[in-house]
Amino acid sequence: MLNLLYDFFVVLVFFVTFKFYGIYAATAAGIGSSVLQVAVTRVFRKKYDKKQLMVTAIFLVFGGMTLYFHDPIFVKWKPTILFWIFGFAFIISQFIGKQSLTQRMMGHIVEEKKSVPNIVWRRLNLAWSLFFFSLGAINIFVVYHFTTEVWVNFKLYGIFTAMLLFGLVQAFFLTRYLTK
Repeated sequence: MLNLLYDFFVVLVFFVTFKFYGIYAATAAGIGSSVLQVAVTRVFRKKYDKKQLMVTAIFLVFGGMTLYFHDPIFVKWKPTILFWIFGFAFIISQFIGKQSLTQRMMGHIVEEKKSVPNIVWRRLNLAWSLFFFSLGAINIFVVYHFTTEVWVNFKLYGIFTAMLLFGLVQAFFLTRYLTK
């Protein structure tokens, strides 16, 4: 939960800056806050967060293209690219490594990971993959059918709420496997 709020920081900076200064200032502020977040993580945790590095790299590329070409379409595509990468990562994780991404992310919820059948982890992993693919597609729909203002609001309220609710549903589902 704390990680979700920590990751939410960049979106919040983007949102607030957009409301006062527009899409290009918000893009620059988003890039800056993303880089700052990587630096803060490095200083306090003494390591780099791979997911943060990837998000920052994608933000630098797509946000940079938005600023260079003065076209917001690039930064609007960023969430979709990111979500689709996550979707593929969840699928690939089922075939590489000892645990799927879902098991690595949510395994701490259950005391004894062995109490959760492998098929359950695979289904949860597939659910996360489909969730990210769907969220990316919904983002593209909003990008091309609504104003930039609506897209920014969707980015803050819609995506954050969807991720929070989906994570809670997954956690609730895993509670049946808690050991007493």
